[in-house]
Amino acid sequence: MAEDSGKTKYYVLMEELKRDIVSGQRKPGDRLPSENELSAAFHVSRHTVRKALSILEQEGFIQAEHGRGTFVSRKAGGKKGSGNIAVITTYLSDYIFPRLIQGIDSVLTAGGYSIILKNTGNSRRKESKCLEEILEKDIDGLIIEPSKSEIMCGHKGLYDKLDFYQIPYVFIQGYYVQMKNKPHIRMDDCMGGYLVTRHLIGLGHKHILGIFKADDSQGKDRHKGYVKALQEAGFPYDPDMVIWFHTEDRTVKPSGILKLMLEEGVPIDGIVCYNDQIAFEAIKAVEKSGFSVPEDISVTGYDNSFIAENGLVKLTTIAHPQERLGAMAAELLLEKINGVADEESRVERILKPELVVRESCRDRRKKD
Repeated sequence: MAEDSGKTKYYVLMEELKRDIVSGQRKPGDRLPSENELSAAFHVSRHTVRKALSILEQEGFIQAEHGRGTFVSRKAGGKKGSGNIAVITTYLSDYIFPRLIQGIDSVLTAGGYSIILKNTGNSRRKESKCLEEILEKDIDGLIIEPSKSEIMCGHKGLYDKLDFYQIPYVFIQGYYVQMKNKPHIRMDDCMGGYLVTRHLIGLGHKHILGIFKADDSQGKDRHKGYVKALQEAGFPYDPDMVIWFHTEDRTVKPSGILKLMLEEGVPIDGIVCYNDQIAFEAIKAVEKSGFSVPEDISVTGYDNSFIAENGLVKLTTIAHPQERLGAMAAELLLEKINGVADEESRVERILKPELVVRESCRDRRKKD
């Protein structure tokens, strides 16, 4: 057994046995070696072996049969052809999600599938619960938007169980770094952040604030695009001109910090926002501070949502083809269900962003 610094021996043994099971090296119904045999093979105590097997049994990978031994669970593969697909998103009823789900539904319904729909509220705990619930059901596949995708996944064992049960899954709008090689559909968010920032620079803005979400990969990538555009234009990157927020403080922190900065006289002539919702709150904060959009400060959004077209100021933003994104995820999942090999079906599919110019940005070159 390989040494793994920082992990107990029983946990390392458990992970090694799990890898053998998930990879198919140990198949459903195979009998595991006895505790004595495992103890000798891995040079660990029987107590260590017992603890490792206990975890695997609790997680459903193995089952002990009295008087016969311990076997790899026969549940692997589950019931095929159930006609059910699980779809787990962070939210359901607001913002871009109804159109995203419409795109998924249009493809799956045409393929004869029914959807089991769940949402996590962008909570890791709720995501774990949703995965546990669908693992108890007969499903043929899963489309999932990961919760707080920029943070290491703490419940990877549930995804290992999906692999073990041979249930294909597709990530949408992000993925966990430990599973970057799993099938996923996403926007090129780095390019999107670059496009809105370059647009402001092209209009003569010199003091551009960025507001980004810290706990998902979309926020990280949009920030990368923001930095790239600034550097390309020869502007120094100033971390004090970036407001980072998390899911839990999204309704308070961005607007609150922005108001403080304006009250302190920090020069700001443009704001690149994580999405249209944040842009809407930023506009309200700007105007409550005695400034106007776009006369004093230009603001950009992201997603081209209903808010962008119907908010206080019509937003310059990035088009987010939600229905197409959902449809592409469903199409990729069906390929996996139908056994299309990875080498024949790209596991990563990326949509290119497009800038939508409206009324929230002022051309400051004329003023100068």
